[in-house]
Amino acid sequence: MEIFAAMARHGYEQVSMCHDKVTGLRAIIAIHDTTLGPALGGCRMWRYASEDAAITDALRLARGMTYKSAVAGLNLGGGKAVIIGDPLKDKSEALLRAFGRFVESLQGRYYTAEDVGTGTDDMEIIRQETRFVKGTLGKGGSGDPSPATARGVLRGIEACAEQVWGTAQLRGRTVAIQGMGNVGLNLARYLHEAGASLIVTDIYPDKADKAAKEFGAAVVSPEEILSQQCDILAPCALGAILNAETIPLLKCLVVAGSANNQLATEGDGQALERRGILYAPDYVVNAGGVINVAYEFYGFDSERACRHVDRIRDNVKTVFRLAKERGIPTYQAADLMAEQRIEMIGRLHQTYLPKTD
Repeated sequence: MEIFAAMARHGYEQVSMCHDKVTGLRAIIAIHDTTLGPALGGCRMWRYASEDAAITDALRLARGMTYKSAVAGLNLGGGKAVIIGDPLKDKSEALLRAFGRFVESLQGRYYTAEDVGTGTDDMEIIRQETRFVKGTLGKGGSGDPSPATARGVLRGIEACAEQVWGTAQLRGRTVAIQGMGNVGLNLARYLHEAGASLIVTDIYPDKADKAAKEFGAAVVSPEEILSQQCDILAPCALGAILNAETIPLLKCLVVAGSANNQLATEGDGQALERRGILYAPDYVVNAGGVINVAYEFYGFDSERACRHVDRIRDNVKTVFRLAKERGIPTYQAADLMAEQRIEMIGRLHQTYLPKTD
């Protein structure tokens, strides 16, 4: 991979390659843009097929975090970390602490948090080595962001339902959820309470079976989920699942889920548009977790954080309105919203404010 060319293409500020001989740590920390504030983004641990795949994921996720925080109205930039390895086999206290020391070396340009393959317990370990970690337990910590992420996705789905069917009510709607991790399971619970019927899958069958037992969900294989007849598809696993091969399989009217970078390419967003499928841009819909974590910077207040998360519904509706006004796909409208806010706040920072003692 030509890293500098990739960085220049989308305006990345920094990419750090982190290696620790003792623990075998191989990690990438990508910082996209810090115009609005320090970069905040989770630490993902995954079995990447190659180093290039890990770098690509870190870059895409970091940029997504910049746009996510911008649209959500947060004073934060975008960053992301990925650790190459199997979280079920390779994770250890020593490896996580080694990662924490690399985060500390960035001196607050990047704050880490949990993501796929890591959790709040891991953040507590990382915190032993760095001040720059969020989503922790105990006093002042916001804890597991998954319920907040799922709550935000629910609000986004409600906005989609209102756009397509004229009502935000989900009773009687069928939702197919790809991925029954912490976010997917919480989303299933919210949707079940709202009266929706569920179709679920996960690469770990026991997770899908849990949703079947708790919510009466129908379980299908991971290979079958994208072709299910449903009203709404909620991708809640990994990214790039909407592509030239999968989009023709879709039998839904709405795509709205928590997975990051759902579109493999920008052209895939246009392909959804041509098929008449309403796409709720992922980083607008899944911002609940980062909103929840961001309130640690201000003094965590769960009620205030929840109210902010609920505004995701209005943000999604704004995306749809802007897309209609400009005659552009929804993913482009979301990008425009983010870029306009970054530019506006960036101009404010050009005004000199004298320091006071």
